[in-house]
Amino acid sequence: MKGMRYIAALLVVAGASSPTAVQAAAPEYPIRPLRYIVAFPPGGASDIVARIMADGLTEVLGQQVVVDNRAGASGTIGAEIAAHATPDGYTIFACNIASLAVSPALYRKLGYDAGRDFTPIGMVGSNPNALSVNPSLPSTIAQFIELAKSRPGKLNYASAGVGTSPQLSMELFKLGAGLNIVHVPYRGIPQALVDLMANQVQAMFSTVPSVLSAARAGQVHVLGVTSKARFPDLPDVPTIAESGLPGFEVISWQGLCTPTGVPKAIRARIEAVLSKALALPETRKRLAEQGFQPTPLAAAKYGDFISAERVKWSKVVKDLKIPLR
Repeated sequence: MKGMRYIAALLVVAGASSPTAVQAAAPEYPIRPLRYIVAFPPGGASDIVARIMADGLTEVLGQQVVVDNRAGASGTIGAEIAAHATPDGYTIFACNIASLAVSPALYRKLGYDAGRDFTPIGMVGSNPNALSVNPSLPSTIAQFIELAKSRPGKLNYASAGVGTSPQLSMELFKLGAGLNIVHVPYRGIPQALVDLMANQVQAMFSTVPSVLSAARAGQVHVLGVTSKARFPDLPDVPTIAESGLPGFEVISWQGLCTPTGVPKAIRARIEAVLSKALALPETRKRLAEQGFQPTPLAAAKYGDFISAERVKWSKVVKDLKIPLR
């Protein structure tokens, strides 16, 4: 009898150790809230989009997705934190043009490798940048260029930081128009926008979502957008290209990545949840209200897109002769 009990116990242990039993015993993902790292401060485009998406992801996933702002150094601080997070699927990253395309071209040394340390999950969307000025300045690009040329080195422009797409947009604009405007970098767009409205700085490029509310309230004037075609939410605002700088185009984009090493099954789950969250009517409505255009790309195509953007912006940085940091 004791022998039979011993054999039965061995069978139980063996059964529990089998792959099927272990899989059945393993908890389903996710069993706790997710951290959504945003490398810029509250109020900017990255933060606005992340908070909308966090709500959508929470609804679809059934677990809370919490936005964690880790701003500084043009998005590289937050990117480094995300890159070195435990790859268990509980940290996702708002990867964008600044952290994965521009900064690798601009910094001699980063605390992360943009191509190695992140796995793309999917693109969320994109939008042009907008050239905004204090309302006391001229209301057209031609008049702004004329004013800036008459006062070389006297006008200041704000940006979300060195190496961000808004800053590079202005540098491209200055090069094309032959202007001398002084750069004043900020840790993010929100404080820069406050100073623009107060005329502490006279102009800035920013993503459309960051400035849309202020533009609608008449607190700033939007002179032009950096897309090929006019932006639907600003139909009366011309493109930079149609305003005297042919071929001018800069598009900011936002997406979702995980640290490299997250198990394939969990990555697939996050990608599926992202797709469903982007399809939610409430998510699409809120993104549209903020001037953000959903442009979903699946993981593989998003990865190819990011690689092409790194090549593109490396060339821009070299062509503009921007000193490496």
